[in-house]
Amino acid sequence: MARGVSLGEFDILHLHPAPYSCYTTCMSNTNNEQFSKNDIHDGEIEGHLEHIHREFAEGFEFLKKYPKSVTVFGSSLAKNDDRHYAQAQELGKRIVNEVGYAVVTGGGPGIMEATNKGAYEAGGISLGLNVSLPHERTTNAYVTHAIKFSYFFSRKTMLMFAAEAYVFFPGGYGTLDEFFNILTLLQTNKIPRVPIVLIDSNFWTPFRDLALEKMCRDYHTIEEKDLEFFEITDSLDRVIEVIKKASVSEWWRNIN
Repeated sequence: MARGVSLGEFDILHLHPAPYSCYTTCMSNTNNEQFSKNDIHDGEIEGHLEHIHREFAEGFEFLKKYPKSVTVFGSSLAKNDDRHYAQAQELGKRIVNEVGYAVVTGGGPGIMEATNKGAYEAGGISLGLNVSLPHERTTNAYVTHAIKFSYFFSRKTMLMFAAEAYVFFPGGYGTLDEFFNILTLLQTNKIPRVPIVLIDSNFWTPFRDLALEKMCRDYHTIEEKDLEFFEITDSLDRVIEVIKKASVSEWWRNIN
């Protein structure tokens, strides 16, 4: 367990959804009578709802203690000799030393660990919002305060909630999922403009080119102005500059 960590009591395994293999074997009984989803979940829905409510309620209580923060996303597979790991560690340190904000990550390994490590070693507030996964069940050792979730969607909401800026290092499906979620909130005006900074032009510029050529110009599924929601850079100086200029988020007080 991380030094100084206080974990929320979220990891209730008996409320986890059953794996797909279970559903495929449980969809019919010995008489070949088909079960519905209501049959499968009979008696469990209230338990799920209570658990989901608790995760949201305790998540919001946790975050409101840290009104100024930056959320950092990126690959959980980055190793400590990776240049992105070193960059993320330096960024965590600089956010604490130069801006004075709390640093928020998913609390896992890779880029999350590196960012937490930088903030932790700088003596700052280093937050980890961890989720129980089969291959990733522990919070990294560099968080000062942590909370653990069972449900991905409640954890994802908290990671995206009310930060002053969002920073994305190269990552996989999870990183892109979080990126597109924030873009959708901005595009649909569910939240006001919040800075999104993408680090590493070699990784992110091809994505922007694809979005411009295919999504915008060829298929018309987005507008060109939708590409203005994020900025691509290789400079941590630029990231810090963007964070310093960002307004303190209070959009969540008037969610509609």
